[in-house]
This record gives sequence, C-alpha cells and structure tokens, in this order.
Amino acid sequence: MLRVLGVDPGLTRCGVGVVEVAPNRRARLVHVTVVRTPADMALEQRLLRIADGIAAEIDEHRPQAVAVERVFAQANVRTVMGTAQAAGLALHAAAARSLPVGLHTPSEVKAAITGYGNADKRQVQAMVAAVLGLAEAPKPADAADALALAVCHAWRLGSADQVGPGPATLTPAQRAWRDAQQGAGADTPLARAAAAAARGRSRGGARGAAATSVAGPRLGA
Repeated sequence: MLRVLGVDPGLTRCGVGVVEVAPNRRARLVHVTVVRTPADMALEQRLLRIADGIAAEIDEHRPQAVAVERVFAQANVRTVMGTAQAAGLALHAAAARSLPVGLHTPSEVKAAITGYGNADKRQVQAMVAAVLGLAEAPKPADAADALALAVCHAWRLGSADQVGPGPATLTPAQRAWRDAQQGAGADTPLARAAAAAARGRSRGGARGAAATSVAGPRLGA
C-alpha cells in the first residue's frame, strides 16, 4: 500500500488529507483535516500554525510521499500570495523529512479524479467520496481537494516502489515547467507556454499556459 499526504494550501484554510492506495488503484481514507487560521492573526503566527499543523500530520501519519497543489497564478494577488506561502511550508515540511514531493495543477487533479479538467468543486467532492467509498463528500472543499491531490499523486506513482524523484514520475506539464525553470527544452510547445507564463508576459500568455494544463483555477474555485 502506498500512503500519500495531500496538501491543499491556503492561509485561512489549509486542507491536509492522507490516503492509502493499493496497486489496483483502490484507495481508502486514512485521515483528513483542515488547518485554520483567523484573518486577524498576525501573518507570522498564521504561518507558524499552518507549519505546525502540516508537520504534525506528516509525523503522525508517516506518508511515503507528499502531494501539493502547484501554485501558479490567480487574479487575486493577496489570495495567491497566501496560497504560495502555505505551499512553501508544505514543501519545507516534506523536504525536512526527506519525503518526495509531487506538484500538481488543479486541472491535472480534476482530470485524474473526475476525468474532466474543468470539473467544479461539487463534482470533485462527489468523486472523491466515490473513490474513497465514503457515505458523503468530505467538507469543506479544502478537505476534498487535499484528498484529491493525494489520490491523484498516488495513482501517478502507481506503487510504493515508484516513490522518489525522477522523470518517470512527472507529467508532461510538469516536465515542461521543470524544463522552463532550468532553461532547457525551450523548443517544445509546453516548455514555451510555461516559460511565457512564468515571465508573466500577459494575460493571454497565462491563458495559453492554462490550455496546456501548466496552470488552472484553484480546485475549490
């Protein structure tokens, strides 16, 4: 059984879900929670609470891998900043424990869970419940999104033997993003889209990246 912890990053609500997936792709719920912080709390204290919450979940449930939503772009700058900060805390917690990390865009997760990259949050919640054999959909949406991330990553890995960094665990969109960041593979359409979006050339460039699944709306959007 492969155990994966998924993190749906957010400053007000940070979803954390743990699943176990068998080689036949059958998944079961291990644990799910949402780390919450009040808006009137000092930012550094909010980040500390989220960091402590994620670390506690990793230490208690001992996953073999961690999946985090890839933060890319969003119209609301304040929201995306908080999301990026929370995602960074999850990455730090995993790295500090030598756990491999998978980064997935919302579109990738939706496609994996529902078969449709533009599924709405209710469809994601319903399919997460069906995949995990739950009587009702996990709530709030942040909890379902965290579980969807964990299931998506576990399905991509396939088995515990595949856990670890390497090209075989990357999707085409993730390889394009990696190549764009490293300055390699710039002659491929996906890499060009990732590089253009990373530079933030224009809103049109960001839309082009979304079309190639390099970016997409938040899972709970």
